Amino acid sequence: MSSGITLRVLVLALAAAVSGCASPAPRAKRPNILFIAIDDLRPELGCYGVKHVISPNIDRLATTGVTFTRAYCQQAVCNPSRASLMTGLRPDTIRVWDLRTGFRKARPNAVTIAQHFMRNGYHTAAIGKIFHNNIQDDASWSEPKLQIDGYPYDPDAVYRTRSNLDWLEQRKQAILRQGEQKKYIDRFGKWYLKANATEIADVPDDAYFDGAQTTVAVAKLRELKDRDQPFFMAVGYYRPHLPFNVPKRYWDLYDRDKLPLAEHGSVPKGSPSMAINTMRELHSYVDFKGAKRPDQEPLPEARVRLLRHGYMASVSYIDAQVGRLMQALDRLDLRDDTIVVLWGDHGWKLGDQGSFCKMTNYEIDARVPLIVCVPGARENGRQCHRLVEFVDLYPTLSALAGLPPRKELEGSSFVPLLEDRARAWKSAVFTQFLRSGKWVAPDGVPYMGRSIRTKRHRYVEWRRWRGGSEDPAVIARELYDHRTDPLEAQNIADRAESRPVVASLADRLRAGWRAALPQ
Repeated sequence: MSSGITLRVLVLALAAAVSGCASPAPRAKRPNILFIAIDDLRPELGCYGVKHVISPNIDRLATTGVTFTRAYCQQAVCNPSRASLMTGLRPDTIRVWDLRTGFRKARPNAVTIAQHFMRNGYHTAAIGKIFHNNIQDDASWSEPKLQIDGYPYDPDAVYRTRSNLDWLEQRKQAILRQGEQKKYIDRFGKWYLKANATEIADVPDDAYFDGAQTTVAVAKLRELKDRDQPFFMAVGYYRPHLPFNVPKRYWDLYDRDKLPLAEHGSVPKGSPSMAINTMRELHSYVDFKGAKRPDQEPLPEARVRLLRHGYMASVSYIDAQVGRLMQALDRLDLRDDTIVVLWGDHGWKLGDQGSFCKMTNYEIDARVPLIVCVPGARENGRQCHRLVEFVDLYPTLSALAGLPPRKELEGSSFVPLLEDRARAWKSAVFTQFLRSGKWVAPDGVPYMGRSIRTKRHRYVEWRRWRGGSEDPAVIARELYDHRTDPLEAQNIADRAESRPVVASLADRLRAGWRAALPQ
C-alpha cells in the first residue's frame, strides 16, 4: 500500500501557507483531489439518517471522512451555486444570480479552485457537470473537458424508451414544418425539447450519461496515476436532476406505495408570495406542464409518489457510480493519497412545503450534503454539526494541499473541524435568491431575498430588485425558529414576541458574512 497522507502533515502545510511561505511544508507527495459534484442532491442519504433511501456506497464513503450536517449553498439554483463554490466568491461579488450569466463577465480574472491547483503543479481534468451546463470554463482545466461520443455537449435530458424517443421526433418534425431552423432543436436553442419527467428503461448503467461518464472517469484515473504530478479530477453527475431517467433496476429497489411522503406538505403559513417556489422547472416536461403553483393547487398524490420514486431511484443510480469510483481508487492504490470531496449543489423539494424543485431560501433548498474524506483526519467517520458554506470549500482544499492562500476568497478554511468537530465555528451562514420572471409575484416585480441561518433561526428579507441593485426598503420578512419549527412551516416574523429576534438578526444580516467568521 501507499504510504498515504496524514492530517498532521496537511496541518503543517496549512501553517506554512498561512505564514506566507512560498512553498508548503515538505512531504513525499501532495494529495490528489477527487472532486465529486452531484446535481440536485439533497441530504437524502443513509449517512444523514434517512432510512428509506438506498445509498450504501456514499454511506460507506462517509465512514472514511467527515459528514457535514449543516452545510449550506450560497444560492439554491445551479449556476450561482456552482460559480460561487468554484470561485470561492459570493454571488454578489461575481454578480451571478441566474442561469444565464457567466462569472467571468463581472470577474474576468477570477481564479477558480481548479485553476489555483493547476497553477501550483496539479494536472486538472473534468467530466460531466461541474460548472453550469453551457457556461463552461476552459481556463480551469489542464486539458479539454472529457466528452463521450454519442452524447450531446450537455447530456442533461437523455431518453431511451421508444415512446419518449417517438414523441421527441414528432415534436422536432413539427418544429421544422413551422419553418424553424434545425439548429434550434438542441440543448440550448429556444426549442430545446424534453419529454416526460421520468423514464423506466431496462438498460445497463452506461446507457445513460452518468454511467458512461463513470467508465470514462475510471479510465482517466488510471491514466492520471501514471503522471508525474498530483491530480485534481472533477466528476459531475447529472442525476438526480430531472428528468428522472435511470435504469429499471434502480426503480425496482423501491416500492412506490411504501415510500414516505414529505413530513410537511403545504406552503409555510404566513410566507410572502415571492418566497414560494413556482415549480417552473417541472413545467419543462410534457407530463407536468399543467402543474399549478403550490399555493394554488397541490399535485395529486399519485404524481407526488411518481416523482419521489424517480428521485430515490436516481439517487441510488448515482450512488452506484460513486461506488465504482471508490473501487477504482482502491484498485489503483490511490485511496491513501487522495482527498475525496462529495457535494450536492443545493437541496431539492420532494413535496416538502407542497412544492418541488429548488429555487428558494428555505432550509430544504439551502442545506446541502457535504462529505470530506482526508486520509488520517482525526474526525473521520463522524458527523460535524458546525455551520459551513460552499465558499469555504476552496480555502479548505487549498490549505489541505499546502497551496498558498488567496486573499480575495470569501470563505474560511474548515481544516480545524477535521481535527476537532466540536470547536467553536461560524455563528451564521448566508444564502440568497433572486425571484424573477413571469412567475415572480402578483405585482410582477423581481425580488432579491437574503437569508441568514444561525444555529437556531432562519431570517429572510425581501427587497425589490431593479437593474442589478435592490431598493433599501424591506417589502417582506420571514423568521423561522428551528428549535420549535425545524420544517419551517410557520413564518413568525410579524409576531410581537419576535420583534427582538428580528431586530437582532436584521443587524447580523446587514453586518454580513465577515462578522460571522470564527474567532
